[in-house]
Amino acid sequence: MNIHLDPSSELQLYKQLANQLIELIAKGKLKNGDTLPSVRSMASDLGINVSTVSKSYHELEEKGLIELKPKAKAIIIGGQKKELEETEVEKVENALKPIMAEAFARGLEKDQMTSLFHRILKQWK
Repeated sequence: MNIHLDPSSELQLYKQLANQLIELIAKGKLKNGDTLPSVRSMASDLGINVSTVSKSYHELEEKGLIELKPKAKAIIIGGQKKELEETEVEKVENALKPIMAEAFARGLEKDQMTSLFHRILKQWK
């Protein structure tokens, strides 16, 4: 697993880790049933605090992408192709709206946004 955290980034370390794990799931590099390293092991490998990794794992659990079991490793449960419930689609839409609004406010045209969206989609399965 190739994870790089940037301590000088404005984005908190736990969020950087969570985002990178989500991308690995989206790209199929972490598959349903795979296990993540223990919190302690991941923290040691990345040279960060255990609570930072724990916070990332809990965020992924809240998003329904991993399952945490006491005294066991985290198991990937996301990345499976399935029909999303309407509430899940709404969550994604609500998360995308402010990002897209900011892009338009910065001057991106609709065709540039569409092109960017397709370029990003090509990165995933």
